[in-house]
Amino acid sequence: MYTFLNNLLSDKKGGEIFTLFGAWHFFYIVLTVFAIALVLILLKNKSESFKSKTTKAFIYIAFGLYVLDFFLMPLAYSEIDIEKLPFHACTAMCVLCFLSYHNRFLEKYRLSFVLLGFISNLVYLIYPAGVMWHAVHPISYRVIQTLIFHSIMTIYGLLTLIYEYDKFDFKKCYRDLGAIVFMTAWALIGNYAYNGTSDGYSHFFNWFFVVRDPFYAIPESIAPFVMPFLNMIIFFAVEIIIHIVIWIIQRRKSLKTV
Repeated sequence: MYTFLNNLLSDKKGGEIFTLFGAWHFFYIVLTVFAIALVLILLKNKSESFKSKTTKAFIYIAFGLYVLDFFLMPLAYSEIDIEKLPFHACTAMCVLCFLSYHNRFLEKYRLSFVLLGFISNLVYLIYPAGVMWHAVHPISYRVIQTLIFHSIMTIYGLLTLIYEYDKFDFKKCYRDLGAIVFMTAWALIGNYAYNGTSDGYSHFFNWFFVVRDPFYAIPESIAPFVMPFLNMIIFFAVEIIIHIVIWIIQRRKSLKTV
């Protein structure tokens, strides 16, 4: 059984590989857009309760895929990929969004987790560096699992923005900043705990891109001192823009009801 699963799930080398903005990359993006359109069409005339339950189901699916991956990675790669630990915003926000449905304290920050998770997962779909670096076939488990996970997280975030936009409060955007600061600190802990050299083998991770510029525009010598603050500024600025759009929608709806 192990041999069968290993052959099925292991990276497929040789021949076509997954590349940035290649045919397969666009295929996964189009598939995500199609899934979003299909879900919105199916939910168009459903009750608010049903929409809420459907939105919640997506985070449960994403969390299930994330946990399942830890059981399948040893079968696929004969090891657990440390990179998949929840020190990236994509995975960390998945865990926190899931837990926010079961913890009263975290529940207050759910929309902040959703915002950060939506942005980070959407960015990954556009720039899937994690799977590109491995240079494997587009239908390898590594590619399929990673992109489907980020697609589902993106759909969850978008559905929350659409169906729960009235719950967003511009005055509480400090919670969003708090979530970003927490994520930055959490990523720094992960990077400095796991990065290093032991027995001649070097580990270098860049969770949440706080120790190195992924585009290499900032010199590596100063990146660890610049990237944490730059990340916080960029993510918070994007979230403020989303808040402004939501506020405009809320304002227009309130004027229509007057």
